[in-house]
Amino acid sequence: MSGTGIVATRYAKSLFDLAKEQGQQEVVFADMAVIAEACRGNRDLVNVFNSPVINTDKKKAIVEEVFKGAIGTLTMAFLNIILTKRREHYVPGIAAEYLKMYNLFKGIETASVTTAVPLDEETRNKISAMVHAQTGKEVQLTEKIDADIIGGFILRFGDKQIDTSVSGKIRELGKEFDQNLYVKEY
Repeated sequence: MSGTGIVATRYAKSLFDLAKEQGQQEVVFADMAVIAEACRGNRDLVNVFNSPVINTDKKKAIVEEVFKGAIGTLTMAFLNIILTKRREHYVPGIAAEYLKMYNLFKGIETASVTTAVPLDEETRNKISAMVHAQTGKEVQLTEKIDADIIGGFILRFGDKQIDTSVSGKIRELGKEFDQNLYVKEY
């Protein structure tokens, strides 16, 4: 794990322990999901966190404006501490790590499925059941649409990846042809 990951994990663990102590794990989980989504969807916010030029008071004002009413007081107080200690560039990592810790604590496995077309309810349930059978955990499934895979799906959970996509099969065939196992060279 990189130094950045270690620091983010330690801050996330501290917040997780504090939220657990105060019985606010679900509230902080929802807050961290909001922060993680804001960081993923808004590059300007991440640039504010990473900027050495913007002073701490200005960053606090920006965070207050962006997250006012969207996150709870415990999470806002935590963000203020992070900003005061000038550790704001860790915020996206802290949010991601907190979400992982919460899911681990609750026995939830996050899985990502990529398909060429949107899933119907029956297929979604079958994929969730397959992940549940392999992990024994409740499944939180996120879906992505990528027409480039042509058909089938790519499922990722834990350290596993199941690729039944047509584009994946074409890649495998290309590798087999590159190996040239069927034509004897003289």
